Formats: sequence, structure tokens, C-alpha cells
Amino acid sequence: MLKTLERSTSDLAGDTRSRPVHLSIRNLTKRYGTFTALKSVSLDVYAGELICFLGPSGCGKTTLLRAVAGLDMQDEGRIEMGGKDVSHLPPSARDFGIVFQSYALFPNLTVAANVGYGLVNRRMPRAKIRERVDELLALVGLPDQGSKYPGQLSGGQQQRVALARALATSPSLLLLDEPLSALDARVRVRLRDEIKSLQRRLGVTTILVTHDQEEALAMADRIVVMNHGVIEQVGTPEEVYSRPATPFVADFIGTMNFIEAEIAGPEHVRIGNLAFRCANVGGRPSGTRVKLGLRPEEIRVRGVESETENKLTVRVAMLDYLGAFCRATLEIDNAPELSLAADFSANAVRDLKITEGQPLTIVLPPECLRVFPRGEVV
Repeated sequence: MLKTLERSTSDLAGDTRSRPVHLSIRNLTKRYGTFTALKSVSLDVYAGELICFLGPSGCGKTTLLRAVAGLDMQDEGRIEMGGKDVSHLPPSARDFGIVFQSYALFPNLTVAANVGYGLVNRRMPRAKIRERVDELLALVGLPDQGSKYPGQLSGGQQQRVALARALATSPSLLLLDEPLSALDARVRVRLRDEIKSLQRRLGVTTILVTHDQEEALAMADRIVVMNHGVIEQVGTPEEVYSRPATPFVADFIGTMNFIEAEIAGPEHVRIGNLAFRCANVGGRPSGTRVKLGLRPEEIRVRGVESETENKLTVRVAMLDYLGAFCRATLEIDNAPELSLAADFSANAVRDLKITEGQPLTIVLPPECLRVFPRGEVV
């Protein structure tokens, strides 16, 4: 029964990394001819967590998911699931359920028959199958849709059916391959919340593949950011957003200003002729050329006093209205080649009467200036 799998929200609270490892990936490499899609990837996925593989097209995230499922065997490396080596086992011998981007429902079978398909193959008694299917359809919010065919359902309803089918055999691992990408924006937001809530109730270890940063930030316990077949960073949504390990992560997740600078002391950097305090120099010697990163929303415009550190006079070159906030393009005095993007709340724009062309005093908070090696490119 599904109820035996359900876990309270309090059971799922806290750092998922304190739980036992359910899926272990070690030194996984996958080649297609001369192209290496995965380059010695290693990762632990903890029991009951929802982890997201995030990255641009071609980064290797779907290849990694398919290797875990046994749909594309790796050339090198080891995969353990629940402490069992499954590296060379076929998909049928691995304990997982999967939801594809295209849903892959059987159009000639009813919704109930689709959900129960895997149970029929396991020769479960008909009465037990009906009970299980009814329970699953109720779980995904489709209790009265069992007699319909997939073509009679909306995209969001079809996705729920695919999810119910993946859960039918009570797998220990749920794989979701860009499951929301075919839906419109409003349905996508609603369904991602439903999937996250359902995953927490069941406590099933889940891997979600997506290229949508907002989806990853909203749903994941941890995010695995991938690029060119390697893992750039693994961390909680807050960690990868606030403390990106590389310029690629900083730029791919959210928006980041990048500024060429030079270390000017233990806690100082120099941008052109301007010196700023920076709390994240990291022991680099003076004269080192670096790249500074600063999020647009971290640029301060309120509460600027005469003694405030890291003040800077700029001109508002452009102001784009984006609803709850405005994104300003700021040009720095005596450095017209250098511009910054800044996000100001609608209240701040109104209260401070910020308009295009006006001078403005801003603050670059020392604790928000991130230092990256200059040689790293986005």
C-alpha cells in the first residue's frame, strides 16, 4: 500500500546529506564515438531526497539519467543502487520508475490500464491491480479518470498518469526526464508543486532532469549543475545561487554581473581607478587579476550614508519595467565601457524617483562581491 511509504514532512526536514546513500555513481564515463558525453562523473544521491540534474542542452544530464536507468550503458565506472552493484544490469533488473518528457503513454489503453501496465507484467492478481490503480489515481488527483484514454486528457493530466504509472511498482528510485517541459507555464508551476509535495509524502528518492533553473530552485533538495559532461557544483538551491563555485554556475543560475578587477590588498579589490572592500579575496596576493561577481538584486540603493563602504556614483542608462521590480542598466562615471545590471523594487523606483538618465549613488556590499579566477570563462 502507498500509505506505508508516506512520510511526514518532519521526517523529511533537515539536510538530506545526513541520510544514507541510496544511489552511488563513481567515475562514470560515456562516449559516443570520439565525443565524450560524461567525463568520470561521481555523485552520491541520498535516500528520500529530490536531486536535480541541471544544465544547458548537451551538458550530459540526460545521458547520466539514462546510464542510471541502464538505457545507455556507460563505458567506464560503477553504479550502486541500495548497496547493490547494478552497473551492468538491464533496466528490468533495476528498481526504478521513469517518467519521460513525452509521457510515453499507450494511446490504445485506458488510463487505468496504463497505470496498471507494470503490475500486469508482474502477474499481480486483478483485484490487487484494481485496488492499486485506484489508490494511485486518487494520489495524483485523477480518481474519476480511469476509464478515459490518454487522448481525452489534458497535458497536465497525462503527466499525472505517467507519474502514477512510474510509481505503481513502488520503486526505490524515481527518474523524471524533463517531465514538465511540454506544458504551458501556468500548468508547469502548479504541477511542479504537486510533484514536490507528492515526493515528500512518499519519501521516494527522485532524480529530476531539467534545463529550467527556476524549476530546479523551486523543487530540488540539491542541485547538480552540469556542463560539458562534468559536474561543476553540487549543493542546495541556496548554496549554488548564493555561493556559486564557478562563473558558469553563477551565470547559468540567475543573473550575475561580472567585473574585471585586481586584488589590492587582504580585503580590497581595484576596479580601474576605484578601490572597494571585498570580504571574499581568499588569500590571493596583491596584483592578481580576478573576475568579480555580483547579483543585480544585491546592489543597494537605499540607506546610503556618508560613511557607507563601497559607494559608487552611476548613471541610469536604461530602466526596464518587469512588474514587481525594474532592471536598471547602470553606467559608471569615468568608465562608460563598464555597466552593471541592478534590480530595484517597484517601491524603491517610486520612492527614490529613479528615472533614465539620472545620477544615482549605489553600494556594492563587500560581503556580496564574489571573486573568481580571471582565466575562468562563462
